[in-house]
Amino acid sequence: MIDHLGITASNYEKSKAFYLQALAPLGYTLLMEIPKELTGDQPVAGFGEAPKPDFWVAGAKAGNAPPVHVAFRAKSRAQVDAFYAAAMAAGATDNGPPGVRPHYHQNYYGAFVRDPDGHNVEAVCHDPA
Repeated sequence: MIDHLGITASNYEKSKAFYLQALAPLGYTLLMEIPKELTGDQPVAGFGEAPKPDFWVAGAKAGNAPPVHVAFRAKSRAQVDAFYAAAMAAGATDNGPPGVRPHYHQNYYGAFVRDPDGHNVEAVCHDPA
């Protein structure tokens, strides 16, 4: 079982703002922020559902390669739709609009976007319509 996951961002403030908006429909908020003075390197933002962050975004000194894929579980198909709309409004690039992906399984309903660094970010619901 994964406890938490982190990615790096070439523009920390831009990515922090992106994830604040894009993850809000999934119930995620910014729960913790650690400044570079405490990390000894770059600032870090922890997102999740209270009380504990499980998704971290850290500043990066140099580029961000290769991009990664992160999927967030949604409680409903409506949440997937809301995530996609919020992410696009926050400046995401479309990487697959909300819809059923039967090649994964019969009820796989997901939406895919690229964040400011090109990371493939997904929201997915596994429940039937």
